[in-house]
Amino acid sequence: MSSYQGVIVSDPWLQSQFTQVELRTLKSKFLSVRTQNGRVTGGDLPPVFAKLKAFSEMFNEDEIKTILGESNNDMGEEIDFEAFLRAFLDLQGRATAKSGGSKSSFLKATTTTVHHAINESEKASYVAHINSYLAEDKFLKNFLPIDPATNALFDLAKNGVLLCKLINVAVPGTIDERAINTKKVLNPWERNENHTLCLNSAKAIGCTVVNIGTQDLVEGRPHLVLGLISQIIKIQLLADLNLKKTPQLVELVDDSNDVEELLGLPPEKVLLKWMNFHLKKVGYEKQVTNFSSDLKDGEAYAYLLNALAPEHSTPSTLDTKDPTERANMVLQQAEKLDCKRYLTPKDIVEGSPNLNLAFVAQIFQHRNGLTTDSKKMSFAEMMTDDAQTSREERCFRLWINSLGVAMYVNNLFEDVRNGWVLLEVLDKISPGSVNWKHANKPPIKMPFKKVENCNQVIKIGKELNFSLVNVAGNDVVQGNKKLILAFLWQLMRFSMLQLLKNLRSHSQGKEITDADILNWANNKVKKAGRTSQMDSFKDKNLSNGIFFLELLSAVEPRVVNWSLVTKGETDEDKKLNATYIISVARKLGCSIFLLPEDVIEINMIFFTRSYGNKQAIVNTAENGVILTLVNQKMMLTLTASIMYWSLQQQVAESEDGEVPDESCVSPKEGENETALAGEVSSLAIDDSVSDTALSPHVKNEEIPKDNGSEEQSPKIEEKDGNE
Repeated sequence: MSSYQGVIVSDPWLQSQFTQVELRTLKSKFLSVRTQNGRVTGGDLPPVFAKLKAFSEMFNEDEIKTILGESNNDMGEEIDFEAFLRAFLDLQGRATAKSGGSKSSFLKATTTTVHHAINESEKASYVAHINSYLAEDKFLKNFLPIDPATNALFDLAKNGVLLCKLINVAVPGTIDERAINTKKVLNPWERNENHTLCLNSAKAIGCTVVNIGTQDLVEGRPHLVLGLISQIIKIQLLADLNLKKTPQLVELVDDSNDVEELLGLPPEKVLLKWMNFHLKKVGYEKQVTNFSSDLKDGEAYAYLLNALAPEHSTPSTLDTKDPTERANMVLQQAEKLDCKRYLTPKDIVEGSPNLNLAFVAQIFQHRNGLTTDSKKMSFAEMMTDDAQTSREERCFRLWINSLGVAMYVNNLFEDVRNGWVLLEVLDKISPGSVNWKHANKPPIKMPFKKVENCNQVIKIGKELNFSLVNVAGNDVVQGNKKLILAFLWQLMRFSMLQLLKNLRSHSQGKEITDADILNWANNKVKKAGRTSQMDSFKDKNLSNGIFFLELLSAVEPRVVNWSLVTKGETDEDKKLNATYIISVARKLGCSIFLLPEDVIEINMIFFTRSYGNKQAIVNTAENGVILTLVNQKMMLTLTASIMYWSLQQQVAESEDGEVPDESCVSPKEGENETALAGEVSSLAIDDSVSDTALSPHVKNEEIPKDNGSEEQSPKIEEKDGNE
C-alpha cells in the first residue's frame, strides 16, 4: 500500500531535518499546488507558506516573497519537492532569528534532529517495566530481557509488535492480537501495518501521537519511541486513579462539591491529592505540589511509607541527613510492599518527574491506605456516569485530544464548561470560524466570561447549520451532559462529512450525506463479489460484523484473515468479530475510538406516554413499542472512516504514486483546503448518544410525540440524514 511508505528525500541531511509527519504534511502542500497549477514554481510558495501557522505570525506574503527571492533569481522556474523543503528551512531559519531564538532550539521543538537527547534513567526504568510485564509473552519472550545499556529496545520496537503488546498491557483488549503481524521476518508493508495499528490504538487509549509517524517508528527514532512508551506506561500506572475504578478515593473529600471537583481532576492531580491526604494524617507539614522538587529530599516518601506500611517503617529513614541514603532506604522499604524499582536513589535526589510519578503510582496500586466507608462509596457511585454515558465521554474526549488542541481534556464534561476547548475544536474543523478577540482564555474566574465563550460556541454551531433549539451558552457552562454530548455529535458529524467532501474532488462542492456513505459502502461490497448489504445504519444485522469485515476486505483484500472470522451467531462470536473489526480498521489506517461493545450493542429505546401531567415508561409486553436498534451513529462513523481511507488511496493513485497523506496534515488558520479539514481521527469518533431514529417497521403514529425518554433531547434536534 503506497500510503504506508515514508516520504523519501534523496539528501540524507535534508531528510534528517523533518519527522515523517512533517514531510507528509509538506508533501501534501506541494502536491496540492502541483495539482492545481500543473507544476510548482518559486512564485507559488509565498501564498502557501503565508498560510502556515509557523510563519503567519512572523511574515506576510510580500515579506516571504522577498526572503525567497534573495536565494532564487528566477521565481518563475519550476522547482522539485527538495527545493520546496529547502525554501521552507530557509524561511524557518529567518523566523527563528526574528523571534530571537537559536535555530537549534527552534528545530528541537519542531523537527527531529540530533538535538534530541534521551533520559537514560527513564529508558532503564521502562525497559525494566517491559521485561517484567511481557516476560511470558509467546512472541517476545525470545527477545527478552532487553539490556537497557544497549539500543536493543529501539531495535525491537522497529517491527511494531512490542509497542502493540505494550498497549494491551496498559489497557487490556485494546488490540486484537490476531491482527498483529508476528512473523519472524516482516516485510516493509507488514511492519508499517503494525505501526499503523499501534499509533491508532495508542490514540484510542489517550496517547498524544500527533508528532509521530509510522516511518519514525520503523526507523526506531529513540526520543519518539521512548516518548510513546512513556505515555503508554503512564496510562497503565494511572488507570485506577478515578472514582469508577477506586471508589474509596471519595475518602479524600468532605462534601458533594468536593466530589465533583475530584471527578474533574486529571489522574496526576488525584495522585498528589491522595499523597497529601496521607501525609497530613501523619503530621507532614509541607504540601507536595509536584513530582520533582518537592520529593528530592525523600522526606515525603519516608512519611508516606510510614503511614501506609508502619510494619516496615524505621526511624532511621528520617534521622539520616544524607538525601541519597534516605532515598535508598525509601526504595528498600517500598520493595517490601512489592513495588517495582522504577527509579534509583539518584533519580529521587535529582527530582525526575516521570519516574517519581511512576513510583508514587506503584505505591498507590500496592497499598492505597483508603477505607471502605459504605456511605461515601455509595455516594461516589451515584456521582459517576452510567456505562453508556461513560463510553460517550471517553470517545469524545479521545477524539478531541487527537486533534492536537492545546488544552488536554481529562474530563469532558468539566473541561468543556468554560467553552475554550470547544472553541479550539471549532477552529480545527472550521478554520477561521472563531473570533479569538472575543474569546476568554483559561484560567477563567468570572462566570460571565465562561458564558461569553460558550455563547460564541453556540453561535458558530448555528452558522454551521447545527440543529440547536433553545440552547444557550449557559447550558454548557452548567455542564448539561446531554446537551454537551448532542452538540459534540453534530460537531464531529460536520467534520466527518467535510473531510469526505474535500476528498471527493468529483463532487464539485456537493454536500456529502449519510445516504452517499451508505451507497458507497454497499456498492464497494457488491463490486467485490460479496452478498452482504446494509439497509440502513440502523440495520440490526450489522451487529454480527460480517458486513464491515466484507467492506474492509473490499477496500484492501489482504487485510482480513477470513479464517479468524466467526458467523456472528452468538454474543461471544459477535464480540470476537467486533474486536477484530476495530483492530483491522486501525491496522488499515482508520483512527477509530470504538469499543467492541459499541459495535455489538443493541440499543433498547424506551418511549414514554403522557397521562395528564404524568409520564410513564411504556411497558414492552403491554404496548410493544420498545425498539431494538443498533447504534446508527456508530455505524455511520465506522463506515465513513473506512470510506475516507479508501478515498485517500484514490487521491494517492491519481498523483502518479505520490502520496499526499491527508491523515497527518493539521489544519492551519484561515485554511480550508483538501487535506486540511482535519486529521483522519476526525472521522473515527463513535458517538453513542442515544438515537432518535425509528425502525422502519414502526409507524409514526405509534410513537408518542412528547417523548420524554433519555433517547431524545428536549433542546437539541439532531439531523441524521439517512432515515
